[in-house]
Amino acid sequence: QVQLVESGGGLVQAGGSLSLSCAASGRTFSRYCMGWFRQAPGKEREFVAAIDWGGGTTIYADSVKGRFTISRDNAKNTVYLQMNSLKPEDTAVYYCAAGPVISRHPSEYAYWGQGTQVTVSS
Repeated sequence: QVQLVESGGGLVQAGGSLSLSCAASGRTFSRYCMGWFRQAPGKEREFVAAIDWGGGTTIYADSVKGRFTISRDNAKNTVYLQMNSLKPEDTAVYYCAAGPVISRHPSEYAYWGQGTQVTVSS
């Protein structure tokens, strides 16, 4: 079992930056690949970024590539999402998730956090 708690969301102007964190409980965090997803009102949950268990492989959605960076610190049981050059269309609830493989698909992730709101004003 892994419990995930996101933090760091908030309101920011377009062009600004935010850093999200996702703290995991349990001693097996380093065995999981981690992903960030987001869901805007009236839209399906969409993939943002993911990282493998060791941090050596990362994948990104095209819409955030070059602006967002995912990283992890296994000693702190935490995964991060640094978001730069934010746009109004990045507004959504952001969720972190843990699963056995690095994937763009929500169905591959077994554990989910409760989400944190990110709002980007124009």
